[in-house]
Amino acid sequence: MHIYDVEKDGLRGLNQTLQEHSQRSEHSQWEVINPKGSHAIAVGLNGKIDVTVKGSTGYYCAGMNQLATIKVDGSVGPGVAENMMSGTVLVEGDASQYAGATAHGGLLVIKGNASSRCGISMKGIDIVVHGNIGHMSAFMAQSGNIVVCGDAGEALGDSCYEARFFVRGSVKSLGADCVEKEMRSEHLTLLTELLKRGGCNAKASEFKRYGSARKLYNFDIDNASAY
Repeated sequence: MHIYDVEKDGLRGLNQTLQEHSQRSEHSQWEVINPKGSHAIAVGLNGKIDVTVKGSTGYYCAGMNQLATIKVDGSVGPGVAENMMSGTVLVEGDASQYAGATAHGGLLVIKGNASSRCGISMKGIDIVVHGNIGHMSAFMAQSGNIVVCGDAGEALGDSCYEARFFVRGSVKSLGADCVEKEMRSEHLTLLTELLKRGGCNAKASEFKRYGSARKLYNFDIDNASAY
């Protein structure tokens, strides 16, 4: 286990060190201490490296991640796992706005709550939130899955495409072209696996599924009021 002290050795040195080690053939493990809310911690990693951040972080933690496993023993600021391609990001606390934004793959697990715009413009990521998510989550979500064990805020899935949203609690309102959909056997199987990967004890049968009504894919004057 390697230990890096952000307060002592600086943020620039941290990311340079992690990126260099992520390119090596050996699978190394790192513990990052004294993050003190620093921005852009553990960004741009491109290899099988394990990083545990002992404390809360600022903006864009674990952004552009590929293959790495990053755990934050605290909460994160806006844009955690933004544009992630693969790997796993685990947040033990809460996440601020646009968690998992534009991400193409991988798994993001948030043990607490996520704020507004969670999964905005997501393109293939799986997001599992143990708590609640805020308004405008999954806006223009293209593909992937969001699992919410708590409640969802206003305008869930506004203008979404083929992404799937599973919510156990209440949904304050659905966005344009987002509707409740049938929960078929294949969705129960998928959700059961996502709950297992996300470390959730909830049962798939307790959730409802939401997704696109597919009325806004192409402009139609009869649907103009829905835009």
